[in-house]
Amino acid sequence: MARRRRLTPAQPGHAAPTAAPEAKTALPVPAALTGAEPAPASSGPGAALAPRAAPVIPPIAQVSGQSAEAAALRDVTAGIEAARATGRMVIDVPLGDVSQGYLARDRIALDAGEIAALKSSIAAHGQRTPAEITPLHGAGRDERDGAPAQPWGLIAGWRRLRALSELYEETGDVRYSTLRALVRPPEEAAQSYVAMVEENEIRVGLSYYERARVVAEAAARGVFADQSAALRTLFATASRAKRSKIGSFIDIHEALGDLLHFPAEIPERLGLALVSRLRLEGRRRLRAALCDARPATAAAELALLEKLARPPRLTDAVSRAKQPAREVLRDGIEMRIKRAGGRISATLSGPGLDDETLEAVRQIISGRDR
Repeated sequence: MARRRRLTPAQPGHAAPTAAPEAKTALPVPAALTGAEPAPASSGPGAALAPRAAPVIPPIAQVSGQSAEAAALRDVTAGIEAARATGRMVIDVPLGDVSQGYLARDRIALDAGEIAALKSSIAAHGQRTPAEITPLHGAGRDERDGAPAQPWGLIAGWRRLRALSELYEETGDVRYSTLRALVRPPEEAAQSYVAMVEENEIRVGLSYYERARVVAEAAARGVFADQSAALRTLFATASRAKRSKIGSFIDIHEALGDLLHFPAEIPERLGLALVSRLRLEGRRRLRAALCDARPATAAAELALLEKLARPPRLTDAVSRAKQPAREVLRDGIEMRIKRAGGRISATLSGPGLDDETLEAVRQIISGRDR
């Protein structure tokens, strides 16, 4: 019969102190392999209340669990990044963080009844259709800390943003303090303009003047090489005849746009007639008439434009020819033009006229022969 060995507890100072080894989780070792006596089973009334030792988890199981958690987190992160990169992520953005001036808006007129109906719908059901925004990098910096004051640029959803802003201002309800929007990836500005035009053409339709204006503004901002490129890109699906009419309305925008109060109301026929007058006699007479009249309503402005678009009567043309044409240029320079006997004379005067201006005129006239 094997003799049992008696184990005694270690005494202080029995062994030289050594650095404590790194704690590691180990597998339990059966008592039969160590020769140690198995711990006696507890008995008695308090045995059921004795704390049990925590189960020992094998290291390989811990590593496997941590790897699975990390893989799941990576999958979630990758899904979020993919949704953001492809424009499928919808977020709520504070209204003040959205820049409305990121693009030159194509719509000019905003019907009050249309906005009122949209506000009622949002108040009853919330914002159902998300807008479209894109992150701005380095734009709209705050002077205090250099952080972007408006980190998002609005691509589509100007009416929704306007309705929410009015609701929040009227009620103070935090429900209206944010804009729900799809985050579109940063792209070339040209693609953003195309998206804006396409949405508004589908939803409400644009007037010829609004189409011409967005073409001119996009080209002026350098988004496109010139107006022709802007017209071909923004209205690629339009017929050639329609693009030609849009191009004609660009002349109205450039000649009279700063004086017109209701340009979106100009119908196609009237617009083309105005273009004909502009190309025949220039912009001076039409601009002077708009400055003097200053119509306060769309109907009054259209009536004036109808009158200006009509060809002048012969008697009016003869009476105007007897007087020198007068035009005020920049810096208070006045130019008078007189036509008589097939000859044209021009007189420049005014406080802004100096030697530098005269030399510039001389250079322009001299350069025509080169």
